[in-house]
Amino acid sequence: MEYTEVMVRYGELSTKGKNRKDFINRLATNVERVLKDFPQIEFHPRHDRMHIILNGAPFTEVDKRLKKVFGIQTYSPAIKVPKTLEDIKKTSLELMNETFKPGMTFKVNTKRSDHKFEYDTNQLNNLIGDYLFDHIDHLKAEMKHPDLVLRIEVRQDAVYISNQLLHGIGGMPVGTAGKAVMMLSGGIDSPVASYLAMKRGVDIEMVHFFSPPYTTEKALAKAKELTGILANYAGKINFIAVPFAEIQETIKEKLPEGYLMTVQRRFMLQLADRIRAKRGGLAIFNGESVGQVASQTLQSMVAINDVTTTPVIRPVATMDKTEIIKLAEDIGTFDLSIQPFEDCCTIFAPPRPKTKPKLDKAREYEARLDVEGLIQRAMDGIEVMPIYPNEKFINDKIEEDQDLL
Repeated sequence: MEYTEVMVRYGELSTKGKNRKDFINRLATNVERVLKDFPQIEFHPRHDRMHIILNGAPFTEVDKRLKKVFGIQTYSPAIKVPKTLEDIKKTSLELMNETFKPGMTFKVNTKRSDHKFEYDTNQLNNLIGDYLFDHIDHLKAEMKHPDLVLRIEVRQDAVYISNQLLHGIGGMPVGTAGKAVMMLSGGIDSPVASYLAMKRGVDIEMVHFFSPPYTTEKALAKAKELTGILANYAGKINFIAVPFAEIQETIKEKLPEGYLMTVQRRFMLQLADRIRAKRGGLAIFNGESVGQVASQTLQSMVAINDVTTTPVIRPVATMDKTEIIKLAEDIGTFDLSIQPFEDCCTIFAPPRPKTKPKLDKAREYEARLDVEGLIQRAMDGIEVMPIYPNEKFINDKIEEDQDLL
């Protein structure tokens, strides 16, 4: 059937008190953004729900996109019909015939905002229920836990009928918790951390370190494409590429092997913090999981976090790797994350990094370097680009490489 509107119900927004209006407006903006290529759609946010008037837009495509908007608890496609009993009966039967399977139970749930309508809620429940019993074989009523609920809303302008309750992904609308930067590698963990940050309403910008000629253009393209997958949940994400080769070469040349990783991570965090401040962010997010690798022991975190007082938030800090992988599969980043393109974190990895680095040693070794000069030259070389949902970069790079052969 051709649905005429979608009724969107909010998630945690109901708990936000005085800020509720701002949260609803942000959610409406985010929904409009993901549906921007359907100019005929109208949006009407209300205090308890949002009405999306489709005006001929295909619900199947709208459905795919709403499933990835944080802040939506549930939503229902509905059909607008004239306020006559015959029209309500006819459309109710058509909807039930599309979804009912033998053995299913149902109930009718009517609400009225137009109290001048000739039937009250109980009367309409009974009239429509009886009509469906007469026209659908093996139909059974169940008031407490039905398989199907036929929802009828009598409003001032018309009657709206639905029988699907679809679940969104919950969380908070992206942007309601402020802005932050995400330290994005090409691995499994940081894209999952990005997803979880956005789910709590954080508007993230990706900071990715690359080290040409040691890392390839394909590795950079991979990070951009991961951002494109994650942009499905935000509408657009800015991608910030930071040149890191000079810093890595200098550290490798001048510092003891055991502290290469620690000092390298200190530089990364300082750069991320500079970028955060320049772009108006409030925090730094990353994909670290406690104890997973040498740089993610608590001792390493102390030695690395020393360079900033900015909050460093680790959404996957306490998750097992299997949990992270499962979520990566669910959000669509896993298959790309395991593609074998080396990033700057792996190419200069020492064979025996310190798992319990000393803070005073890390400071001492870092002080041997021209820290400010190295950081400033990296800052001068950053590139920023907006990335939109499902943008492709890897195939383009492969085709470019083949053209050069």
